[in-house]
Amino acid sequence: MNEREQPAAIGAYATVGRAPEDRRQVVAKVCWTLLYMSYLYYAVDDLTSGRHTAVATGFGWAGMITFVSTYFFLVLGPRPERLASWQVGILAGQYCLALALTLTLGGAWTVLLVYVSISSGVLFPPRWGLRVVPFIAVTVCVLGLLNGAGTAEMLLLVLPTLLGGVAMIAVVQMGRTMRELREARATVAHLAANEERLRLARDLHDLLGHSLSLITLKSELAGRMLPDRPEQAAQQVADIERVSRQALVDVREAVSGFRRPTLDAELAGARTALAAAGIAADVGQIAGGHPDLAPDPEGALAWALREAVTNVVRHSGATRCDVALEESGDELCLTVTDDGHGPSRPHGNGLTGLTERLALADGRLEAGPAPRGGFRLRACVPLARPTATAPAAEESAEPRA
Repeated sequence: MNEREQPAAIGAYATVGRAPEDRRQVVAKVCWTLLYMSYLYYAVDDLTSGRHTAVATGFGWAGMITFVSTYFFLVLGPRPERLASWQVGILAGQYCLALALTLTLGGAWTVLLVYVSISSGVLFPPRWGLRVVPFIAVTVCVLGLLNGAGTAEMLLLVLPTLLGGVAMIAVVQMGRTMRELREARATVAHLAANEERLRLARDLHDLLGHSLSLITLKSELAGRMLPDRPEQAAQQVADIERVSRQALVDVREAVSGFRRPTLDAELAGARTALAAAGIAADVGQIAGGHPDLAPDPEGALAWALREAVTNVVRHSGATRCDVALEESGDELCLTVTDDGHGPSRPHGNGLTGLTERLALADGRLEAGPAPRGGFRLRACVPLARPTATAPAAEESAEPRA
């Protein structure tokens, strides 16, 4: 998963303090809101008990509908970057409406102030929220005393008001911090890519600057020698060919090194991608470096890990992914196993290209259903073991006394 795909995966979940961006987030927020709307049971029970006159009951139902409607508008409506005056107006209106209903209909309506506290914790900046929420809790306490509430009833009203508002402040602040961290990570990745481009530019300049200058000088020299000294001109042309061939080799090595991934980098990327997709990962403390692993086989394993993790995140529907790197004889094998449903069609271009890439490094690829369900990809490359006969050959080459 690349940086462009991560925000899309994370954005699939409803975020506290932000307006929903799609239908899934709307449904999630509505479900959560309806869940803690159960506190309104006390107010509804008070209206249906028959203790109030018809006028008071009508006023209560109108007030409750108005309060709930404005509350849902704050939860699901537009959300500016900064606190707007109309949001403060709605919160102030809810606060006054809750006071009016409580003073006219009784202490059962004090529960409305819990929702005002939660809304204030979500919408206000932390420095203001930490002032508004305790003020609302004090209001609840005063109303409880006016209505003759006991100690237990007072705690049941004051604690949800205070803790609910403070908890929302903490959750919103945590969400804001996570968004800032994601933006910072994207910025770091962008800067790292720019730095790598600059490094490649520097390498190419260092590799080609001297060679191209030498080719230019020798070409001019050969041009001046051609009429009178053809043999020396031919020697200059031969030097030009040698220098150009060496420059071509240097450029190929530089570009190959630039494009070849490493296991350490891909293991770190796999941890990040799986965590961002919400997939439990068992990558452990795997180290990518191996003393007998050549650069080309390491690059092939790194490509295999990238392709496997990408398939797990995009297509598998898995909830868990295990990554193992272990020696098997003279081979180093990478195994990626998930508990998903596996591919719905034959191997695509990704696995086909991966098979060809491993074959170039004398490796092999095995892909298919895992023994316990799901899908397993196993890529193996040979290790460059030192030959055991080298010391003996060196001894035989030494002169005998």
